[in-house]
Amino acid sequence: MATSKAAAKPAQAEGGAKSKSKLFIIIGAAVVLLGAGGGGAWYFLGHKNEAQAEAAPAKAAPAAPPVFAQMDPFTVNLQADGGEQFLQTAFTLQVGSQADVDAIKLYLPQVRSRVLLLLSSKRSAEISTVEGKKKLAEEIIAQLKQPFAAGGQPLNVSDVFFTAFVIQ
Repeated sequence: MATSKAAAKPAQAEGGAKSKSKLFIIIGAAVVLLGAGGGGAWYFLGHKNEAQAEAAPAKAAPAAPPVFAQMDPFTVNLQADGGEQFLQTAFTLQVGSQADVDAIKLYLPQVRSRVLLLLSSKRSAEISTVEGKKKLAEEIIAQLKQPFAAGGQPLNVSDVFFTAFVIQ
């Protein structure tokens, strides 16, 4: 019996070593799988959050406040449609920056001349409708976007807001 007990101990030690190595393999495989799963989650979810974080400041940046240049009122004779008619109007220009407001002040005589020539070329029937006023606003913008000096920069006028518009 002594020999069978001695033979049983090495077999038991050999079986215990196999079960320990299997346990280490299983634990190692579990660690690798968890690491791969965590890395995959970071890759797929982390990049979206980074892209959203980068895009968020661009969206969150407040838009620059609008810059306006108020024009003095204009009174002009309209083209005759059978009698004398007058247009009295005032408007405000929306421009790109304070530099455009300064340029309007600098070239104010030319600005007023261009607008007066444009307004006096109109007939009351052309500008009495909403569509006519919108077209007139587009024409004013086109006139003011032309440079005032040779080689000069055009004004950045984006809109015209009529504050008064009377045809008599």
